[in-house]
Amino acid sequence: MAYYFEQPSRTFGEYLLVPGYSSSECVPDAVSLKTPLVKYRKGQEECPITMNIPMISAIMQSVSGPKLAVALAKQGGVSFIYGSQSIEDEADMIRWVKSYKKGFVTSDSNLRPDATLADVLALKEKTGHSTVAVTDDGSAHGRLLGIVASRDYRVSRMDLSEQVCTFMTPLEKLVTAPSTTSLKEANDIIWDNKVNSLPLVDEEGRLCYLVFRKDYDSHKENVKELLDANKSYVVGAGINTRDYAERVPALVDAGVDVLCIDSSEGFSEWQSRTIGWIREHYGDKVKVGAGNVVDRDGFRFLAEAGADFIKIGIGGGSICITRETKGIGRGQATAVIEVAKARDEYYKETGIYVPICSDGGIVQDYHVTLALAMGADFVMLGRYFARFDESPTNKVKINGSYMKEYWGEGSNRARNWQRYDLGGASKLSFEEGVDSYVPYAGALADGVNTTLYKVRSTMCNCGALSIPELQEKARLTVVSSTSIVEGGSHDVMLKNKSGN
Repeated sequence: MAYYFEQPSRTFGEYLLVPGYSSSECVPDAVSLKTPLVKYRKGQEECPITMNIPMISAIMQSVSGPKLAVALAKQGGVSFIYGSQSIEDEADMIRWVKSYKKGFVTSDSNLRPDATLADVLALKEKTGHSTVAVTDDGSAHGRLLGIVASRDYRVSRMDLSEQVCTFMTPLEKLVTAPSTTSLKEANDIIWDNKVNSLPLVDEEGRLCYLVFRKDYDSHKENVKELLDANKSYVVGAGINTRDYAERVPALVDAGVDVLCIDSSEGFSEWQSRTIGWIREHYGDKVKVGAGNVVDRDGFRFLAEAGADFIKIGIGGGSICITRETKGIGRGQATAVIEVAKARDEYYKETGIYVPICSDGGIVQDYHVTLALAMGADFVMLGRYFARFDESPTNKVKINGSYMKEYWGEGSNRARNWQRYDLGGASKLSFEEGVDSYVPYAGALADGVNTTLYKVRSTMCNCGALSIPELQEKARLTVVSSTSIVEGGSHDVMLKNKSGN
C-alpha cells in the first residue's frame, strides 16, 4: 500500500512570520545577510565560499548569462551560468566573467558609420544605453571611428535616415587612452577632461573597453561584491549527469568557482555517479552542489554522496509544469522545513554543515525571508532575475508595457533533455516548462537592494540581525484563506500606481 503523508504540503504563501521583540539595535543597516554557499566543518573552519547575500541565480538560458553573473557578484551573490549549451560556449562565458575588469566595459552598443539615426534609436531602446561606439565593422572591438551620445543628435530636427558618420563625434575630437591604462588613470583622465566616457584603444586603433564617469561612484558603492583570492568575481556553472567527464574539466580550466548539477530530480544514482567522478578526479577542491530534493531521504542521499550544497524544490517554479504533467513534487515550504531538519541532524551526527538552497516557489519578496526563516541558507531565483536588464533575453513591448522573455529549461525552446532524462532517449520526450514573458524591472542592483531591504526590515521585526539568528528566533503561523485575503488591500478603490 502506498505511503500517505498525514499533513498537506504547503507553500510560502500559506505562512506568516509573527513579530518578536526588537531591541534598539535592530535596524536594517545592522543586519548581516552573509551565508555559506558550500559545506564546511562549522565551528572548526571557515566556509570556503561565503556569500554576502542569500541569492543565487537559476541555471537557465533565460536567466544566467555572463552579464548577470557580474551584476549579481557585484551585489554579493553568485550566478550559475546555464549548462544547456556547448561545453566550449559555457567555458567561454566563465572566462569572460573571471577576466572581467571592474570599471572596464565591453561595449554592447555598436554600429557601423553607415548606420542611420533610426538604427541609433532602435539600439538605444534595445540596450537602454545612450552611448554608441561607431566602429569600422560595427563590432565591439572594431577600429574606433567615433562615438554617438545623446548630445550628438536632436530627433525633432533630424531625418531618421541621416547616417551616423554625419553627426557622430569623430575620433579626432574624442579623448581616448591606451588599452593598457589602469582604472585609476582612466578615472583621472575622465575627471581632468570633463568627459562622460573614455574609450580605451589598442595600438591598431581597435576599441577594447569603455570607462564611464557614472561607474566611478557605483564601484565605490559595491562594498559587498563577491571576489575570489585573485580579486575576480565569483561565478558558478551548471553541469548535467551525462557529459560531466568532458564538461567539468573545461569549466575548471576556465576558472569556475563552484558547480551545480542541474536536474529536475536529484534523488538518483546519476547524481551520485557525477559527484563520485568529481571527487575521484579533483577531491574536495572542486565544489559541486546537487539536487533537487524535497524530503529528508533525498537530502541524506546527496549529503552522503558528497554534495557541497543541496537544492530543494520540485515543480514550484513559475514556468515549471512538472506537477501538472507528471503529478510529482511537494509544496515548497513543507519541503524546506523537512530538509532543514535533516540538514541539522546531519550536522549533529557528522560535524559537517551542508547548506541548503530553496529553489522555486518565491512569488513575493517576503517569501525570501520565509525561506530563510524555515532553514534555507539561500534561495535560487529564476523569474526574479529574468526581469532585469542584465538577463540575456530580449526586452519587448507587449500591450504597451515592456516585458522580458522567460522560458523554462524543460520547454521545447530550451531543449535541455539532459536535465530531465532518466537514462532514456537523448531527446525531450515531453515539456515540463513553458515559454513566457515577465514584467521588465530595470537594473538588477535596484531590484536586489529593494528586496533585501525588505528582508532586513522583516528580520528586525523578528529581533534577528543574522540569518542563523532568524532561524533560531523565527515564529511562523499557518494562515487561512480568509487571512490571505485580509493581508492584501481590500474594501477600498485603489488609485492608479506605477511600478512592478
